[in-house]
Amino acid sequence: MTDQPLRIDIISDVMCPWCIIGFSQLAQALKETGTDHEIHWHPFELNPEMPAEGQNMREHIIEKYGSTPEQSEQARAQMTELGNDLGFSFAFSEDTRMHNTFAAHQLLHWAEEQGRGHDLKMAFFTAHFTDGRNMSVPEVLADVAGEIGLDRAEARAVLQDERFATTVREREGFWLQQGVRGVPAMVFDRQHLVTGAQGVENYSRILDHLAKQEA
Repeated sequence: MTDQPLRIDIISDVMCPWCIIGFSQLAQALKETGTDHEIHWHPFELNPEMPAEGQNMREHIIEKYGSTPEQSEQARAQMTELGNDLGFSFAFSEDTRMHNTFAAHQLLHWAEEQGRGHDLKMAFFTAHFTDGRNMSVPEVLADVAGEIGLDRAEARAVLQDERFATTVREREGFWLQQGVRGVPAMVFDRQHLVTGAQGVENYSRILDHLAKQEA
């Protein structure tokens, strides 16, 4: 039996509420099963064509998925309840907006190189869904980086010169080539793809199954 931690690759976007729900469910399952693991985040843009000013989230969901206002409200209530159960606070409002996250992914790559990618990812989820901050504004992204102890000036420089733009595009393209079209998408042990927020119990079953396979 190997003593290597379980590798989990997570393809996600900080605009995706189900991504933070799915991760929070997975995190709880990892804790409950005592699974030794290492998580690697990967970029995905839900709205690559989104204009700079973004779009009202409710209008975006109705337009993109054909949801009714009632269905949209029900989904928000469901996500808020799930978040509360998992220790994450959604603060949806009539002004909640969707934004393109290409710049955010570039900053996440920079943070990852310093071993802080996970921390910044969590901070971005909170900044967007809990605090309602505009994740398309470079100053906001740099502020969030600074708030978790990263160099704010360097973060701003990374966004200004776009030094990681090509790398992020390549990483996005890789997962698209692998057939990932929706997030969250999680790859366990480089071979088992699981999509969507599966719930704590299902993730626990997946982890137990993988542990038995490994044994």
